[in-house]
Amino acid sequence: MYVGRDMTELSMTPKNQWKDSELSFFHHSLQQMVPYLNVEGQTIHKEIVKEIQKRGGLKRNEADYTHGTQVAYD
Repeated sequence: MYVGRDMTELSMTPKNQWKDSELSFFHHSLQQMVPYLNVEGQTIHKEIVKEIQKRGGLKRNEADYTHGTQVAYD
């Protein structure tokens, strides 16, 4: 379950100030709804994808005993 800022708050925050978990959660959510998104929703999703790419992706470089290799948004 996602616990964090909602899209209302995040829409007023530049994408470069979003946490990795927020980018990951909303990317996953919007990715599942792509066929149904209007132009504004598609634009938001593209901006999220560009920010993820700008950061070099969302995967962790190494796993350790407390973290896996993917960002969890729970």
